[in-house]
Amino acid sequence: MDGQTNSPENEPITENKELNIWEALIPVIALIAMLAFNVFVFGDDALGGSNQFILLLGGAVAAIVGYFNKVKYNKMIDEVANNVQSTTGAILILLMVGSLAGTWMISGIIPTMIYYGLQILNPTIFLAACVIICSVISIATGSSWTTSATVGIALIGIAEALDISVGMTAGAILSGAYFGDKLSPLSDTTNLAPAMAGTDLFTHIRYMLLTTVPTITITIIIFIIIGLNLDISGDTDTSAILSSIESSFTISPWLFLVPLVVILLIVKKTSPLIALLIGTLLGAAAALIFQPDLVAQIAGVTNLDFISGYKGVMQAITVETSVLTDNEDLNDLFSSGGMAGMLGTIWLIICAMVFGGIMEAIGALATISRALLNMFHTTFGLFASTVFSCLALNVTASDQYLAIVVPGKMFAKAYKDKGLAPENLSRTLEDSGTVTSVLVPWNTCGAYHSGVLGVPTLSYAGYAFFNYLSPFMTLIFAAFSIKIKQLTTKTA
Repeated sequence: MDGQTNSPENEPITENKELNIWEALIPVIALIAMLAFNVFVFGDDALGGSNQFILLLGGAVAAIVGYFNKVKYNKMIDEVANNVQSTTGAILILLMVGSLAGTWMISGIIPTMIYYGLQILNPTIFLAACVIICSVISIATGSSWTTSATVGIALIGIAEALDISVGMTAGAILSGAYFGDKLSPLSDTTNLAPAMAGTDLFTHIRYMLLTTVPTITITIIIFIIIGLNLDISGDTDTSAILSSIESSFTISPWLFLVPLVVILLIVKKTSPLIALLIGTLLGAAAALIFQPDLVAQIAGVTNLDFISGYKGVMQAITVETSVLTDNEDLNDLFSSGGMAGMLGTIWLIICAMVFGGIMEAIGALATISRALLNMFHTTFGLFASTVFSCLALNVTASDQYLAIVVPGKMFAKAYKDKGLAPENLSRTLEDSGTVTSVLVPWNTCGAYHSGVLGVPTLSYAGYAFFNYLSPFMTLIFAAFSIKIKQLTTKTA
């Protein structure tokens, strides 16, 4: 993941000894109940704004609990401010992704990726190919966010053209993206988890391979089986779709240079914001070079000049832009919301940070984690309590980093007391904290990927096999004591 602007491992965890576990759970139960009813009423439209208000109501319930447990209002507001500040990078990245998607659409970059992808990716192997392609890109960049914003958008477009479920496709994309994110030494979460547990980066990565490789193998096999049983109607229409794309855009392999530059910049550890800005500007330049007639059409003129070129490009960057083709199925595909299209996701993230900030301020997050830690006394119980704590924090704190930091700080001593090597904890934090964040609609990761891919979280969650199999895999290893490394006290 990308987007964090501070150092979460350095932040203190708020304890509140006056708050018991039942009081800490009141806001969680209230939030889940209100969200369930809201989704029942609004369905997928709940993300249009009503879920955001429900998160604020959940924050209000948490504030009331805090008030009765002697937590000052100013402290709650300060923690909310800190939480919102921590998402500054994520919000700016979302705005930049919106602008990049706009220029990459009108420049023909995304249509070109779809055009060649339709010819290369057979529908039968498409879903498995999505997993593998996104795994490679994510390992190279260390960022599931960048993977979604580049090849992810194009793969969703190919799926729509082939009449393959976008929910399945998004699940495959995110399975591969998070596999790569987990194992890449460039990933911030892959560096954060061992830092919290007290082990080194490459020991952590090697130890993660034990659970991660079997999980991604099972995931790919599942997608192969699904692909073999798909009833694809879109395949017969591929030639007509290709013809429509060619008639609307200038298709050229040279356009692949722009996404390659962005990926190379990320690999070279360039800030994601800078890389996305450069990608947006290169996309704008490509639009003026390869699609001048289209830019003029967007600007509402016949002949392109400097002013109309500027106007057309800026519209694609900032507001909704559509390219009409002679194929109705492609018209929705070749549209982009620009920066404005990301505002709903940003709204959701801010409201989620209000809830998470108040939960942190009143000490509820620490209380929940401590209760889970005290529930189990066996080695398996320790692993299980870590997993459940990470899952609970992804739901309550709405932030992937806190789902790693809070359990990491609270469970480190327990693992040491059990004689377990710290890489056991770091692996469990990643297997349960990192990968499940994208399954929660109001978590920063769930909101981001849903917004970028244009697929509701609940539509892809059931197909993100890697993401929800990972916690089960780590629990299976713990239950059967498979590769559970002990602390060694022997001296040479």
